[in-house]
Amino acid sequence: MEGICMEINRITPEDMQYTVRLSTIALKPKKLYYYGKMPEADERFWNSEPRYVFEGRGRPKTVAVVGARKCTNYGREQAYRIAFELAKQGVIIVSGLAFGIDSVAHRAALDAGGVTVAVLGTPIDQIYPACHNGLAQEIIEKGGVVMSEYPEWKEVLKDEKLTRMLQSQSGRKSAFLLRNRLISGLSDIVVIVEADLRSGSLNTAHHAFDQSNLVYAVPGDVTRMGSRGCNKLLGRGAVAFSETEEILLDLGISPEKIKSKKKEEAKGETEIETWILKKMEDGVLDGEEILEKIIEDGMKITASEFTTAVFDLQIKGRIKAMGGNRWLLIR
Repeated sequence: MEGICMEINRITPEDMQYTVRLSTIALKPKKLYYYGKMPEADERFWNSEPRYVFEGRGRPKTVAVVGARKCTNYGREQAYRIAFELAKQGVIIVSGLAFGIDSVAHRAALDAGGVTVAVLGTPIDQIYPACHNGLAQEIIEKGGVVMSEYPEWKEVLKDEKLTRMLQSQSGRKSAFLLRNRLISGLSDIVVIVEADLRSGSLNTAHHAFDQSNLVYAVPGDVTRMGSRGCNKLLGRGAVAFSETEEILLDLGISPEKIKSKKKEEAKGETEIETWILKKMEDGVLDGEEILEKIIEDGMKITASEFTTAVFDLQIKGRIKAMGGNRWLLIR
Protein backbone atom coordinates (compact mmCIF):
# COMPACT_ATOMS: atom_id res chain seq x y z
CA MET A 1 0.00 0.00 0.00
CA GLU A 2 1.25 3.44 -0.94
CA GLY A 3 1.08 6.68 0.95
CA ILE A 4 1.23 10.40 0.22
CA CYS A 5 4.41 12.46 0.38
CA MET A 6 2.98 15.25 2.50
CA GLU A 7 3.02 16.45 6.08
CA ILE A 8 0.75 14.49 8.41
CA ASN A 9 -1.35 16.64 10.76
CA ARG A 10 -2.32 15.38 14.22
CA ILE A 11 -5.12 16.63 16.43
CA THR A 12 -6.83 15.52 19.65
CA PRO A 13 -10.27 16.36 21.11
CA GLU A 14 -8.57 19.17 23.04
CA ASP A 15 -7.50 20.96 19.85
CA MET A 16 -9.65 23.67 18.33
CA GLN A 17 -9.43 22.03 14.88
CA TYR A 18 -10.92 18.76 16.16
CA THR A 19 -14.26 18.44 14.44
CA VAL A 20 -17.14 19.15 16.79
CA ARG A 21 -19.21 16.38 15.29
CA LEU A 22 -16.79 13.61 16.26
CA SER A 23 -16.57 14.88 19.81
CA THR A 24 -20.22 13.87 20.29
CA ILE A 25 -20.04 10.24 19.13
CA ALA A 26 -19.41 7.08 21.12
CA LEU A 27 -15.81 5.84 20.91
CA LYS A 28 -14.54 9.17 19.71
CA PRO A 29 -10.96 8.93 18.40
CA LYS A 30 -8.26 9.89 20.88
CA LYS A 31 -6.31 11.29 17.94
CA LEU A 32 -6.98 12.06 14.31
CA TYR A 33 -4.29 11.97 11.65
CA TYR A 34 -4.94 13.73 8.39
CA TYR A 35 -3.61 15.25 5.20
CA GLY A 36 -5.06 18.51 3.99
CA LYS A 37 -6.98 21.22 5.77
CA MET A 38 -10.03 20.86 7.96
CA PRO A 39 -13.07 22.63 6.42
CA GLU A 40 -13.75 26.13 7.73
CA ALA A 41 -16.93 28.14 8.07
CA ASP A 42 -18.71 28.71 4.77
CA GLU A 43 -20.75 31.87 4.19
CA ARG A 44 -23.26 29.87 2.10
CA PHE A 45 -24.44 28.23 5.34
CA TRP A 46 -24.24 31.27 7.58
CA ASN A 47 -28.02 31.57 7.93
CA SER A 48 -28.73 27.86 8.33
CA GLU A 49 -29.28 26.64 11.85
CA PRO A 50 -26.37 24.68 13.39
CA ARG A 51 -27.24 21.16 14.45
CA TYR A 52 -25.81 21.58 17.95
CA VAL A 53 -25.97 24.69 20.13
CA PHE A 54 -22.17 24.60 20.57
CA GLU A 55 -21.52 24.68 16.83
CA GLY A 56 -20.72 28.00 15.25
CA ARG A 57 -22.78 29.33 12.39
CA GLY A 58 -21.46 28.73 8.94
CA ARG A 59 -20.26 25.18 9.60
CA PRO A 60 -20.33 23.44 6.23
CA LYS A 61 -23.01 20.82 5.78
CA THR A 62 -21.76 17.27 5.26
CA VAL A 63 -23.32 14.24 3.61
CA ALA A 64 -21.86 10.75 3.48
CA VAL A 65 -22.40 8.87 0.21
CA VAL A 66 -21.40 5.22 0.58
CA GLY A 67 -22.32 1.86 -0.88
CA ALA A 68 -21.27 -1.34 -2.56
CA ARG A 69 -17.77 -1.91 -3.88
CA LYS A 70 -19.18 -4.08 -6.67
CA CYS A 71 -21.85 -1.65 -7.79
CA THR A 72 -24.09 -1.70 -10.84
CA ASN A 73 -24.28 0.97 -13.52
CA TYR A 74 -27.47 2.19 -11.85
CA GLY A 75 -25.74 2.53 -8.49
CA ARG A 76 -22.77 4.30 -10.03
CA GLU A 77 -25.02 6.76 -11.83
CA GLN A 78 -27.12 7.52 -8.75
CA ALA A 79 -24.06 8.00 -6.52
CA TYR A 80 -22.47 10.34 -9.03
CA ARG A 81 -25.65 12.38 -9.45
CA ILE A 82 -26.25 12.71 -5.70
CA ALA A 83 -22.68 13.68 -4.82
CA PHE A 84 -22.30 16.00 -7.81
CA GLU A 85 -25.52 17.93 -7.15
CA LEU A 86 -24.85 18.24 -3.42
CA ALA A 87 -21.25 19.35 -3.95
CA LYS A 88 -22.50 21.99 -6.41
CA GLN A 89 -24.41 23.50 -3.47
CA GLY A 90 -21.30 23.58 -1.27
CA VAL A 91 -22.11 20.42 0.68
CA ILE A 92 -19.00 18.44 1.68
CA ILE A 93 -19.12 14.81 0.56
CA VAL A 94 -17.78 12.21 3.00
CA SER A 95 -16.88 8.67 1.98
CA GLY A 96 -14.35 5.89 2.46
CA LEU A 97 -12.15 5.94 -0.68
CA ALA A 98 -13.09 2.32 -1.44
CA PHE A 99 -13.80 0.79 -4.82
CA GLY A 100 -17.28 1.30 -6.24
CA ILE A 101 -19.72 3.82 -4.79
CA ASP A 102 -17.17 5.50 -2.49
CA SER A 103 -14.72 6.42 -5.24
CA VAL A 104 -17.59 7.52 -7.52
CA ALA A 105 -18.83 9.88 -4.78
CA HIS A 106 -15.38 11.40 -4.28
CA ARG A 107 -14.91 11.82 -8.04
CA ALA A 108 -18.32 13.46 -8.47
CA ALA A 109 -17.59 15.99 -5.70
CA LEU A 110 -14.28 16.89 -7.33
CA ASP A 111 -15.87 17.15 -10.79
CA ALA A 112 -18.44 19.55 -9.31
CA GLY A 113 -15.66 21.76 -7.95
CA GLY A 114 -16.54 20.76 -4.40
CA VAL A 115 -14.76 19.46 -1.34
CA THR A 116 -14.70 15.85 -0.19
CA VAL A 117 -13.40 13.99 2.86
CA ALA A 118 -11.97 10.46 2.67
CA VAL A 119 -11.89 8.42 5.88
CA LEU A 120 -9.43 5.51 5.87
CA GLY A 121 -9.55 2.24 7.75
CA THR A 122 -5.78 1.92 7.48
CA PRO A 123 -2.77 3.82 8.87
CA ILE A 124 -2.74 7.34 7.50
CA ASP A 125 0.30 6.74 5.30
CA GLN A 126 -1.15 3.60 3.70
CA ILE A 127 -3.80 4.57 1.16
CA TYR A 128 -6.10 1.64 0.46
CA PRO A 129 -6.70 0.59 -2.20
CA ALA A 130 -3.27 1.68 -3.46
CA CYS A 131 -4.67 2.45 -6.91
CA HIS A 132 -6.62 5.33 -5.31
CA ASN A 133 -3.44 7.10 -4.24
CA GLY A 134 -3.90 9.56 -7.10
CA LEU A 135 -7.52 10.19 -6.12
CA ALA A 136 -6.46 10.83 -2.52
CA GLN A 137 -3.81 13.27 -3.70
CA GLU A 138 -6.39 15.13 -5.80
CA ILE A 139 -8.81 15.29 -2.86
CA ILE A 140 -6.14 17.03 -0.79
CA GLU A 141 -4.96 19.35 -3.57
CA LYS A 142 -8.55 20.55 -4.14
CA GLY A 143 -9.18 21.52 -0.53
CA GLY A 144 -10.35 18.21 0.94
CA VAL A 145 -9.11 15.94 3.68
CA VAL A 146 -7.83 12.37 3.90
CA MET A 147 -7.98 11.18 7.51
CA SER A 148 -7.54 8.15 9.75
CA GLU A 149 -7.56 7.39 13.44
CA TYR A 150 -4.41 5.31 12.92
CA PRO A 151 -0.95 6.94 12.75
CA GLU A 152 1.69 6.22 10.14
CA TRP A 153 2.92 2.62 10.03
CA LYS A 154 6.21 3.29 11.82
CA GLU A 155 4.20 4.56 14.79
CA VAL A 156 1.80 1.63 14.62
CA LEU A 157 4.77 -0.74 15.02
CA LYS A 158 5.49 0.81 18.43
CA ASP A 159 2.12 -0.49 19.66
CA GLU A 160 2.21 -4.29 19.73
CA LYS A 161 -1.53 -4.71 20.19
CA LEU A 162 -2.40 -2.33 17.35
CA THR A 163 0.21 -3.95 15.10
CA ARG A 164 -1.27 -7.41 15.63
CA MET A 165 -4.73 -6.07 14.89
CA LEU A 166 -3.79 -4.37 11.63
CA GLN A 167 -1.71 -7.32 10.46
CA SER A 168 -4.48 -9.89 10.87
CA GLN A 169 -7.30 -10.34 8.39
CA SER A 170 -9.99 -10.16 11.07
CA GLY A 171 -8.31 -7.12 12.62
CA ARG A 172 -8.21 -5.25 9.33
CA LYS A 173 -11.88 -6.01 8.81
CA SER A 174 -12.63 -4.65 12.28
CA ALA A 175 -10.65 -1.50 11.50
CA PHE A 176 -12.80 -0.81 8.44
CA LEU A 177 -16.01 -1.41 10.38
CA LEU A 178 -14.79 0.93 13.15
CA ARG A 179 -13.98 3.50 10.48
CA ASN A 180 -17.64 3.59 9.53
CA ARG A 181 -18.60 5.30 12.79
CA LEU A 182 -16.34 8.19 11.76
CA ILE A 183 -17.92 8.46 8.31
CA SER A 184 -21.39 8.72 9.84
CA GLY A 185 -20.14 10.84 12.73
CA LEU A 186 -18.70 13.44 10.39
CA SER A 187 -21.94 13.66 8.44
CA ASP A 188 -25.27 15.38 8.90
CA ILE A 189 -26.95 12.86 6.62
CA VAL A 190 -25.88 9.43 5.36
CA VAL A 191 -26.94 8.19 1.91
CA ILE A 192 -26.62 4.48 1.13
CA VAL A 193 -26.41 3.64 -2.58
CA GLU A 194 -26.61 -0.13 -3.15
CA ALA A 195 -25.74 -2.59 -0.41
CA ASP A 196 -26.33 -6.27 0.08
CA LEU A 197 -27.37 -7.70 3.43
CA ARG A 198 -23.74 -8.15 4.56
CA SER A 199 -22.43 -4.83 3.29
CA GLY A 200 -20.25 -2.60 5.43
CA SER A 201 -22.46 0.25 4.28
CA LEU A 202 -25.27 -1.11 6.45
CA ASN A 203 -22.85 -0.86 9.37
CA THR A 204 -22.41 2.82 8.51
CA ALA A 205 -26.18 3.24 8.44
CA HIS A 206 -26.55 1.58 11.85
CA HIS A 207 -23.94 3.95 13.30
CA ALA A 208 -25.88 6.83 11.77
CA PHE A 209 -29.11 5.67 13.41
CA ASP A 210 -27.28 5.40 16.76
CA GLN A 211 -25.94 8.93 16.28
CA SER A 212 -29.44 10.22 15.48
CA ASN A 213 -28.46 11.05 11.91
CA LEU A 214 -30.92 10.98 9.07
CA VAL A 215 -30.34 8.05 6.70
CA TYR A 216 -31.39 7.97 3.06
CA ALA A 217 -31.36 4.79 0.99
CA VAL A 218 -31.60 4.56 -2.78
CA PRO A 219 -34.37 2.04 -3.60
CA GLY A 220 -33.39 -0.79 -5.91
CA ASP A 221 -34.63 -3.83 -7.79
CA VAL A 222 -35.98 -6.28 -5.18
CA THR A 223 -34.53 -9.20 -7.16
CA ARG A 224 -30.95 -7.92 -6.97
CA MET A 225 -28.69 -8.95 -4.09
CA GLY A 226 -27.03 -5.54 -4.20
CA SER A 227 -30.34 -3.80 -3.49
CA ARG A 228 -31.52 -5.89 -0.55
CA GLY A 229 -29.59 -3.92 2.05
CA CYS A 230 -31.04 -0.58 0.93
CA ASN A 231 -34.53 -1.98 0.67
CA LYS A 232 -34.20 -3.42 4.17
CA LEU A 233 -33.11 -0.02 5.51
CA LEU A 234 -36.26 1.50 4.04
CA GLY A 235 -38.26 -0.80 6.31
CA ARG A 236 -36.24 0.32 9.33
CA GLY A 237 -36.73 4.05 9.10
CA ALA A 238 -34.47 5.19 6.27
CA VAL A 239 -35.88 7.74 3.84
CA ALA A 240 -36.28 6.66 0.23
CA PHE A 241 -34.12 8.87 -1.97
CA SER A 242 -35.81 10.51 -4.94
CA GLU A 243 -34.47 14.05 -5.37
CA THR A 244 -31.36 15.83 -4.13
CA GLU A 245 -33.45 18.86 -3.17
CA GLU A 246 -35.03 16.79 -0.39
CA ILE A 247 -31.60 16.22 1.16
CA LEU A 248 -30.78 19.93 0.87
CA LEU A 249 -34.00 20.83 2.67
CA ASP A 250 -33.25 18.28 5.40
CA LEU A 251 -29.86 19.95 5.81
CA GLY A 252 -31.70 23.13 6.74
CA ILE A 253 -30.94 24.93 3.51
CA SER A 254 -34.07 26.91 2.67
CA PRO A 255 -35.45 26.81 -0.89
CA GLU A 256 -34.41 30.39 -1.60
CA LYS A 257 -30.84 29.48 -0.66
CA ILE A 258 -30.75 26.57 -3.07
CA LYS A 259 -29.31 27.56 -6.42
CA SER A 260 -31.87 27.08 -9.14
CA LYS A 261 -32.02 23.47 -10.25
CA LYS A 262 -34.59 24.08 -12.95
CA LYS A 263 -33.81 21.84 -15.84
CA GLU A 264 -31.97 23.50 -18.65
CA GLU A 265 -33.73 23.24 -21.96
CA ALA A 266 -32.40 20.09 -23.58
CA LYS A 267 -30.77 21.99 -26.39
CA GLY A 268 -27.36 21.46 -27.89
CA GLU A 269 -25.35 23.48 -30.37
CA THR A 270 -26.37 21.14 -33.18
CA GLU A 271 -29.55 19.24 -34.01
CA ILE A 272 -27.87 15.92 -33.22
CA GLU A 273 -26.72 17.17 -29.80
CA THR A 274 -30.26 18.35 -29.01
CA TRP A 275 -31.73 14.95 -29.90
CA ILE A 276 -29.16 13.19 -27.70
CA LEU A 277 -29.79 15.50 -24.73
CA LYS A 278 -33.56 15.10 -25.01
CA LYS A 279 -33.29 11.31 -24.97
CA MET A 280 -31.01 11.46 -21.94
CA GLU A 281 -33.44 13.83 -20.22
CA ASP A 282 -36.11 11.15 -20.77
CA GLY A 283 -33.93 8.72 -18.82
CA VAL A 284 -32.23 6.88 -21.67
CA LEU A 285 -28.59 6.49 -20.62
CA ASP A 286 -27.26 3.66 -22.78
CA GLY A 287 -25.43 4.90 -25.89
CA GLU A 288 -26.74 2.24 -28.25
CA GLU A 289 -30.29 2.71 -27.01
CA ILE A 290 -30.07 6.49 -27.44
CA LEU A 291 -28.95 6.04 -31.05
CA GLU A 292 -31.71 3.49 -31.73
CA LYS A 293 -34.44 5.77 -30.35
CA ILE A 294 -33.18 8.77 -32.30
CA ILE A 295 -33.31 6.74 -35.52
CA GLU A 296 -36.76 5.39 -34.59
CA ASP A 297 -37.97 8.98 -34.23
CA GLY A 298 -37.02 9.63 -37.82
CA MET A 299 -33.65 11.37 -37.65
CA LYS A 300 -31.11 10.31 -40.24
CA ILE A 301 -27.82 9.87 -38.41
CA THR A 302 -24.81 7.60 -38.80
CA ALA A 303 -23.00 5.86 -35.97
CA SER A 304 -19.96 8.03 -36.70
CA GLU A 305 -21.97 11.26 -36.45
CA PHE A 306 -23.54 10.05 -33.20
CA THR A 307 -20.14 9.18 -31.68
CA THR A 308 -18.75 12.59 -32.65
CA ALA A 309 -21.73 14.40 -31.10
CA VAL A 310 -21.44 12.40 -27.86
CA PHE A 311 -17.72 13.18 -27.67
CA ASP A 312 -18.41 16.91 -28.21
CA LEU A 313 -21.09 16.92 -25.47
CA GLN A 314 -18.65 15.27 -23.08
CA ILE A 315 -15.96 17.87 -23.87
CA LYS A 316 -18.49 20.66 -23.28
CA GLY A 317 -19.37 19.21 -19.87
CA ARG A 318 -22.98 18.47 -20.78
CA ILE A 319 -22.71 14.70 -20.20
CA LYS A 320 -20.49 12.41 -18.16
CA ALA A 321 -19.17 8.99 -19.21
CA MET A 322 -20.15 6.36 -16.62
CA GLY A 323 -18.49 3.37 -18.27
CA GLY A 324 -20.01 0.58 -20.32
CA ASN A 325 -21.22 3.06 -22.99
CA ARG A 326 -23.54 4.69 -20.47
CA TRP A 327 -23.84 8.44 -20.02
CA LEU A 328 -25.20 10.82 -17.38
CA LEU A 329 -26.76 14.19 -18.13
CA ILE A 330 -25.01 16.95 -16.16
CA ARG A 331 -27.23 19.76 -14.91
